[in-house]
Amino acid sequence: MISATEFIWVYNELFRYLERRDGKEEVVKFWRKVSDSFLQDLRQQIVDEGLKGMYRFWSRTLSEEGGRHHISLYDDMFVIDIHKCPSVSKIREGGRVTPYSDYCEHCYWLYVPLIESLGYKVDYRVLDAEKGQCRMTVYADPEGRTRKGKPPER
Repeated sequence: MISATEFIWVYNELFRYLERRDGKEEVVKFWRKVSDSFLQDLRQQIVDEGLKGMYRFWSRTLSEEGGRHHISLYDDMFVIDIHKCPSVSKIREGGRVTPYSDYCEHCYWLYVPLIESLGYKVDYRVLDAEKGQCRMTVYADPEGRTRKGKPPER
């Protein structure tokens, strides 16, 4: 049986292989399929509890994965700040593989379309792919406004 740690390297190599064989579109198609097929727990938590469901899902998931992160829940907004992604750290520091150039993009394709399909507005940004830093802000208002009428400062 493959461990979760080893799976990160396999995932990286699969992304590289798919792009080399069939192009970037095939990698995105794969990510979308994973989202549609394996994130039903997240989908159900969002349907049942909205932003609070997102908070519960990522509180558990990010605690299990490790790394450095901060998550915030507000009445009208949910924010994940990843300061050091555990997957990116393992790939970049492990010396085992060549990192897939768009590795960080998989989080966008796994989560953003799913969340937006449920009526939320999402702002996802890779801040530093080398360090594994990103931010995802989910707004309850589909226009991406907080109650004060504008997104939070960056």
